Amino acid sequence: ISTNNVEAVKNSSVIVIAVTPQQLNSLISEIKNLVNPRRHIIFSIVSGVSIKQIKKLFGKNIRVVRVMPNTAIAIRESMTCISSDEKDRRACDLAVELFNNLGETIVIKEELMVPATALCACGTAFFLRAVRAASQGGIEIGFHAEEALFMAAQTAKGAASMLIIDKNHPEREVDKVTTPMGCTIAGLNQMEHHGFSSSLIKGITVSAEKAKTLYSTD
Repeated sequence: ISTNNVEAVKNSSVIVIAVTPQQLNSLISEIKNLVNPRRHIIFSIVSGVSIKQIKKLFGKNIRVVRVMPNTAIAIRESMTCISSDEKDRRACDLAVELFNNLGETIVIKEELMVPATALCACGTAFFLRAVRAASQGGIEIGFHAEEALFMAAQTAKGAASMLIIDKNHPEREVDKVTTPMGCTIAGLNQMEHHGFSSSLIKGITVSAEKAKTLYSTD
């Protein structure tokens, strides 16, 4: 482990670039003369910066794989999206092998990396906010804060696990919970009347638009 970028590059064959878009130019300027296309592979976790742009900054035909994990990588539960040049499958396969140890991966077209940022990286915050709101509702109906948060988080985990394990459509699982004139459908309809689904959809699309503007070539 090193805090020195130059030493890290000298002693590595895989270089993971995990900085903000605003820090990218200065970082590459610092290390680009040390990067050898025959030896090094770049894994870029920089939002909104294309493979073509990264290669241009290095000034050489370096192998680049774009990777977008989310913060659940800290507990090995990331949803990591990966894209690369179609010509370089080995570098992409290496990224998949590495990040499969840290959650789930999906290989997508590069033009979908910005939308993936909104859905999977920003999406973590969206789902956390939904859990927080559910826990606040739990407090209002009588539970202590710690109880409500635990109950809401476990309920969210269980709901997501059913989709992942059984591979069912969400509405199929919703139908199992809703009964005619029941309390579940009453609550769902009330939330939809106040824009629950449309607000979440809009949040994802706005985040995707914002992600396109994070990197400037100026």
